[in-house]
Amino acid sequence: MAWIQIHLTTDRETAPLVELLLEGLDALSVTMEDAADQPLLEPPPGEAPLWNRTRITGLFPEESDPVQLSRDIRNGLPATTKLELEVEHLADQVWERVWMDEFHPMRFGQRLWIAPEGQPPDDPHAIVVQLDPGLAFGTGTHPTTALCLSWLDQAHLQGTSVIDFGCGSGILSVAALLLGANMVTAIDHDPQALQATADNAEKNQVRNNLTILDTQQPLTTVADITLANILAATLIELEPLFATHTRSGGEIILSGILEEQITSVMEAFQDDFQLQPPIILDGWVLLHGRRY
Repeated sequence: MAWIQIHLTTDRETAPLVELLLEGLDALSVTMEDAADQPLLEPPPGEAPLWNRTRITGLFPEESDPVQLSRDIRNGLPATTKLELEVEHLADQVWERVWMDEFHPMRFGQRLWIAPEGQPPDDPHAIVVQLDPGLAFGTGTHPTTALCLSWLDQAHLQGTSVIDFGCGSGILSVAALLLGANMVTAIDHDPQALQATADNAEKNQVRNNLTILDTQQPLTTVADITLANILAATLIELEPLFATHTRSGGEIILSGILEEQITSVMEAFQDDFQLQPPIILDGWVLLHGRRY
């Protein structure tokens, strides 16, 4: 089997948006690398700085249409975006393991760590999510995921029920369970994401407390906490669903939002949720609210 790689080179500010866009186009993996030989010093725990010129690579199945992918990418970015795009046909390899060479333990908040299997952090008090995402996403390096993980680290999760909408690799679901949640319902439209979530839950020994649903399956849970790390337009579209399935007094955590989208998302949720001031990291936003 072969693959198609889409390489995009852009500036540091645009790179996270390109990464999220490739995920939204169902890339099998997304990686970033230096495009201009710029060294970076070792970052503090939980931080993932980018290069001034960043090369983002999305991997897609061989049957994907590279012309349509290129069109969708350009249509999904502002017209003024400066972007170099190239397409590469790639012979089969163990591509889902290649990026692991650069994946190291990362801390979020005071006690929560994300680490590759077999690389535990040097912290006797750590709560560790062992992660091997394979075909899905979410290692904690993207600001939107980092914001959610840091929120989970300080939240009071003991005995709670959680919905993780757009679960990707299952990183938030697994973290919530390890931090004390009683039950998590993980939801995604991508079968590969659902499989990765199940695998990661099994790896972290929390599979028995996790319900996994395709977006086409009925959601009957009313949760104490609803997490959604997806694009802003989708958050707005799904607001009625989130309101229905978050209990009165329950909490909602929204991420995947750019700074310029704060107002539109807050307006969409303000009738059903009392929202706190936004938390911002590298141009990305987390909104925390409580159901009326």
